[in-house]
Amino acid sequence: MISSAAEPVQLEKIRREIFLALFIALAVAIYTVEALLPSPVLGLRLGFANILALTALFLYGVRAAWTVMLARIFIGSLLLGNLFSPGFLLSLSGGIAAMTLMSAAKILGGRFISPIGVSVLGAVGHIAGQILVASMLLVRHAGLWHLGPVFMLVAVGTGMMNGVAATLLIETLRGHPVFQFSTNK
Repeated sequence: MISSAAEPVQLEKIRREIFLALFIALAVAIYTVEALLPSPVLGLRLGFANILALTALFLYGVRAAWTVMLARIFIGSLLLGNLFSPGFLLSLSGGIAAMTLMSAAKILGGRFISPIGVSVLGAVGHIAGQILVASMLLVRHAGLWHLGPVFMLVAVGTGMMNGVAATLLIETLRGHPVFQFSTNK
């Protein structure tokens, strides 16, 4: 069999699509399990599914991270039976705000910003997006904004925790032979 110059490029594209599908599947599974667990405080979640979007951002770039995030929210909400519910709107608004900040940080910060810093920005953006949409659509009371500092503090903690987990996952995957010829390093 004769190998063409296009085969490595095609193989790389297939490898990337397979890993993005795995990231999406894992993110949906984590999102679903986390949604079924009791929440410690007022519906706050730890956001473990965001580890996969953060990993996609650092391994494959902005577009891949947006794909993982949006697929997780839509598929996870469909599986949980709350597609287009208030919870879905909060999740989507938080995800969009988080991914906007994370994408901007990665593009502007390049190699100078770590997954931990990007994750903290994303977690803070997620809470800000949710509070904004909740105040506009669900709870039209100024008191909602008084919860912001507490939620932001929790977001910084969970963002750091998820950033550390993403860093470990990224380092592990980059060290794997499958990733030796791929990814946006």
